[in-house]
Amino acid sequence: MDSLISPEPPLTRPESVPLDSPDLYINRELSLLEFQSRVLEEATDPANPLLERVKFLSILGSNLDEFFMVRVGGLMKQAASGRGEAARNGRPAGTQLQLIREKILKIGTQAHDLWNKEIQPALEQEGIFVVDAASLAGEERAAVDTYFHQHVFPVLTPLAFDPGRPFPHISNRSLNLAVVVRDQKGQEHFARVKVPNSLAQLVSVRTAPVDSPPSPPSRKIHKFIWLEQLIAANLGLLFPGMEIVGSSPFRVTRDAEVAVQELESDDLLETIEEAMRERRFLAVVRLQVAQEMPERILSILTRQIGVHEQDVYWTEGPLDFDRFMELYSVDRPELKEKPFLPKIPASLGADCQEDIFSLIRQEDYLLHHPYDSFQPVVEFLRQAAHDPNVLAIKMTLYRVGRNSPIVAALLDAVEDGKQVAVLMELKARFDEESNIEWARTLEHAGVHVVYGLVGMKVHSKIALVVRREGDGIRRYVHLGTGNYNPSTSRLYTDLGLLTCDEQIAADATHFFNALTGYAAQQNPKRLLVAPVNMRERLVELMGREIDHQKAGRAGHVIFKVNALEDLDMIRLLYQASQAGVKLDLLVRGICCLRPGVPGLSENIRVISIVGRFLEHSRIYYFHNGGKDEVFLGSADLMRRNLSHRVEIIFPVHSPRLGQRLKEILDVYLSDQAKSRYLQTDGQYTRSIHHMAPIAINAQASFLAAAHETGRRRMRSSKRSLR
Repeated sequence: MDSLISPEPPLTRPESVPLDSPDLYINRELSLLEFQSRVLEEATDPANPLLERVKFLSILGSNLDEFFMVRVGGLMKQAASGRGEAARNGRPAGTQLQLIREKILKIGTQAHDLWNKEIQPALEQEGIFVVDAASLAGEERAAVDTYFHQHVFPVLTPLAFDPGRPFPHISNRSLNLAVVVRDQKGQEHFARVKVPNSLAQLVSVRTAPVDSPPSPPSRKIHKFIWLEQLIAANLGLLFPGMEIVGSSPFRVTRDAEVAVQELESDDLLETIEEAMRERRFLAVVRLQVAQEMPERILSILTRQIGVHEQDVYWTEGPLDFDRFMELYSVDRPELKEKPFLPKIPASLGADCQEDIFSLIRQEDYLLHHPYDSFQPVVEFLRQAAHDPNVLAIKMTLYRVGRNSPIVAALLDAVEDGKQVAVLMELKARFDEESNIEWARTLEHAGVHVVYGLVGMKVHSKIALVVRREGDGIRRYVHLGTGNYNPSTSRLYTDLGLLTCDEQIAADATHFFNALTGYAAQQNPKRLLVAPVNMRERLVELMGREIDHQKAGRAGHVIFKVNALEDLDMIRLLYQASQAGVKLDLLVRGICCLRPGVPGLSENIRVISIVGRFLEHSRIYYFHNGGKDEVFLGSADLMRRNLSHRVEIIFPVHSPRLGQRLKEILDVYLSDQAKSRYLQTDGQYTRSIHHMAPIAINAQASFLAAAHETGRRRMRSSKRSLR
C-alpha cells in the first residue's frame, strides 16, 4: 500500500542544526494519519480472516470520524482565527489542512477500492451479499417493503426546507437523504430525511439470492441492503401526492472539541452537561456526499450547512465505514479469529474465589490483558466490597462501560457500610454523558464522588483498598495501564499490578488525599505522578542511562507507548542516542521523532504494532547498568500527559515480574508479522518476512502461551481428580 506521507530526501544533520529545528520532527497530524494507513493495511492483509478485514474497515471509519472531530476541528479554528499557529515541524494550520485533505482522499480511495474490488466480492464467495435495493424483486422486494412499513416508516420524519420551515439541524455523524420532490404545479422542493441510527443499518433480505454461487448445504446465505437505500425506494410513502425527482445520501461530521470554562464554573457537572449540549451545534468540519449527488443539491447543502468546497468529500460507495461492524456480527465464526478465553493466573485459583488479600500479601501479581483475565481486578473490588475487615475503597474511573461490575462492586461496598470515594473523570472525551450518569448513580447511593480537577483530566488508573488486619491497617493497591472496563480489557492489551507494597500504598493515599481534598500533592517516593514529578523522574532515569553508556555499561532503553509527541522528551531521546544509548521505541500511533538521522538518532529504532488487539499498555524499561528497572503506567510521552493531566507511572520491583515484563518486550521487539518500522522520512515499512508462515506474531505468541498454560492447568486438574 502506498504511504500517506510523501517521501522526503534523506535528512542529514550537521552539528550546527539545533535540536529545535522543525526538520527534526514529524508532523503530528500526518503521523496520526499514517497510523490510519496501518489500520487500513490490516483490512488489506489477506492473512487476516475475511470478517476481521471488514472489522478493520469499520475501525478505520470510526478513527477518521474522531480525527475530523478532534484534530481537523482544532486546526480549522486556528486557521479561521488568523493565528495560523505553526506545528512543531514548521507547518501553519492552513498548510496542515491541505496536506490532511490530500492524505484523507488517498485513504478514502484505497478503502473504497478495497471494499468494492476485493472484500465485497470475497464476501459474496462466502455467501454474504450486500446488494443494491434496486436489484430486488418478487418475494425479496415484498419482504423488505414489509419491514419498511412495520419498522422503518413509523420512525422517519421528513423535514421540508422552504420560507416557512428553516433548514433542519444536521446532527453529528448522521446519515441523511437529500430529497427533491415536485408538486402538482411542477415546482420542485427540497427535503431532508434522516436515516435513523436506532435501526439496523444493514437490512436482512432473509432469502437466498437466486444467482448465488454453490455453497455447502450447512452454510447459511446472508443477504443485506443498506437502510438508506430501502428508505430511498419508499420515499413515495413519505411524500404522498408528490413526484420523487431524486434522492442522494450525505453525511456530516462536526467539530467535537468544546471549550469547558472550568475556572468560571460553580458546578463542574452542570458545566460539562452544558458543553455537551453545545457540542451538538459546533461547526461542520466534513461533508461526505455520494458521487452522483447533483450540483444544485450540493450547493444547497454547502450553503445551508456552512462548509467550504475543500471540506466536501465525494464518495463512491458507502459513506460510513463505521457501519461495517454490523457485518462483523454475522454468525460465521470460520471467517473470524478463533475465540479465546482469557486465563486466570494459576496462583489466584481457577475461579478466582480464593481470599485475594491473603494471596497479595504473599506476592505481587502482574496481569497481562487480554491474555490474562480481567476477573481478578473485578474480584479484588468485589471481595473488598463484602469483606467486613475492609474499611474504605478509593479509585479513579475514566471510561467504565455499560453494566459495569466495577460500579456494582462499589455500590455493594456503600450498602455494606464502607467508605467509598471515586474520582469520576467527567471530561473523558466522548464518554462524558456516560460518566455523568455513573457519577449520579454513585452519588445517589452514597459514594463520595469527585468530578475531576479544574484544568486537568485525571487519566490515572488506580484503586486503593484499606483493610483492618489485627491491630493495624494494611492497604492494597491495583495500578494499571488501562481503564476499569471489562469489555475493552478483551480488546486492548494492558497491564495491571496488584500489590500491598507499603510505600506504593502510602503514595496512593497521598494521591487520593490530593484529589479529594485540599492537600498539596507530596513528592511521591515510588510513584511517578504527573504533573508533580513524572517528567523530572523520567529525565533523571534517562540521564542515568546516558551516564551508564558513557561509563561503558551499555545503556539501553525500551519504551512502549501509544504516542510520542512531547518535544522535550524527543530532544532527550535524541541526546541519549547521540551518547550511544540504544533506544527501542514501540510506538503504536503518533510518533514525531525521526529515527535514523546521522549524528542524531541512528541508535533509535521505532516500531509500530497493529494487530488483532489494540496495543494500549505503556512500559518504560531502563537497563540501568544491568540492574533492570521497569515501570508501567497510564501516561504516553505527550505534552498533555506529562504536563496537563494527572497520570501515574509505577515501578515493578519484583525481580520475577520484572523479568516477565522484559520477556514481553523481547517478544514485541521480535515481531515480524504485525510490526512496521518508522523510516527517517516518516514512512513505515514492514518486515520482509511479514507474510512468511513462520513470521513471529507477538500477539499470537501471547495467546498461544496463555492457551498452553490453560491446557497444563486442565491436565493437572484432571490428574488431581483421579
